[in-house]
Amino acid sequence: MTFEPAMLAALERASAREPSPVARVRIARATRQLERVVAFYHDGLGFPVVDRFAAHAGYDGVVLALPGAAHLEFTQRAQETNRPAPGADDLLIIYLPSARQVDALRRRMEKRGHACVQPLNPYWLDKSVTFEDPDRWRVVLCNAASL
Repeated sequence: MTFEPAMLAALERASAREPSPVARVRIARATRQLERVVAFYHDGLGFPVVDRFAAHAGYDGVVLALPGAAHLEFTQRAQETNRPAPGADDLLIIYLPSARQVDALRRRMEKRGHACVQPLNPYWLDKSVTFEDPDRWRVVLCNAASL
């Protein structure tokens, strides 16, 4: 979903009237290749590791810090079953302040062996670059100044 400036302003007004009681957000996702996924998000995108756990009720995991006190958690179960593949519209969108910063992070990812992929949604074509993580989930690096 694309939020146009008028819609963003309306959302901000609504949240000012009714502040959310949410203290923190953590997005958790299972994987069968924990170390490769962590390398993509930590070494490639630069998200700091804030916690690791092993053999916790049959799970290993890593928690990464996201901007704004949010977390991104990856878990791996010792006896993992087949997981459905994500679709090309399953996106984590990272907004960077400028095209220069998008380009710098793109180059960093490419130096680590990650190639850009074509976004399915043409909205992202002129303002971002897209990568697939080792599990084929897509990450969009978007130039916030272009919005």
